[in-house]
Amino acid sequence: MSGARELLKNTIPDGLKPAAKSAYDALRRVPDLPGAWLHPWRVESRRELRQYHNKHRGERCFIVGNGPSLKQMDLSSLKKETTFGMNRIYMAFEEMGFATSYYLSMNDLVVEQCAADIQALRMPRFISWRGRRWVARQPGLNFIYSTYTGPGFTPDITGRVWESATVSYVALQLAFYMGFSTVYLIGVDHNFVTQGKPNTTVVSQGDDPNHFNPGYFGKGFRWQLPDLETSEIGYRLARDAFHAAGRQVLDATVGGKLQIFPKVDYASLFEKHE
Repeated sequence: MSGARELLKNTIPDGLKPAAKSAYDALRRVPDLPGAWLHPWRVESRRELRQYHNKHRGERCFIVGNGPSLKQMDLSSLKKETTFGMNRIYMAFEEMGFATSYYLSMNDLVVEQCAADIQALRMPRFISWRGRRWVARQPGLNFIYSTYTGPGFTPDITGRVWESATVSYVALQLAFYMGFSTVYLIGVDHNFVTQGKPNTTVVSQGDDPNHFNPGYFGKGFRWQLPDLETSEIGYRLARDAFHAAGRQVLDATVGGKLQIFPKVDYASLFEKHE
């Protein structure tokens, strides 16, 4: 298969390569389509997802990343806000004093290794359709058909959703679908101490320096090295989609390295809002 890809890459004119890649990616997704659209769990999920369309029209929300910067913030201010938590954010719930309003996890390795934790959560949860192998369908737990291929920003979360190598991008698309007018990012440090080839699966050898808790991806946990370039592609798409709709995404991460969204001071958001 790799030989065929190289042959196509070398024979297709440069001007046609984007369209050819798009067609190739679409063909790769064909085996997933019957289940992604017709499986009872997905049918039920799409029905439930539609109930969230514009549920929060005109409101503000916070997408809570998992970076070390969370330790520098007073998260208690978020208790009465609408919040999106992701992956292992539940490890911070006790210290925060509350659970996030919504929860997402798209990464296969996270869902596989944390399935019991995810199943036990009680807020509305959104899991990649691939995660059905480890997490059973239950009320309030919905499967999103997310893919690694076919870049784009979708305003309809019931269809196919591009992941852009970060669950926070899926959260942005979900927030858009729900109608939020202003979305704040916090804990999206966009900076990893651990280096290596993007998307490579590694096994943690000790404490995790990349997240708010050293046990987040602690010793023995399998995880994938970040792909910050692909993440930025998605963030730009989200920025432009929100702007075109007269909405906005603002970055309130303390000391974050992401430069896609306008920066705002986290503490000031509550002074102005009270």
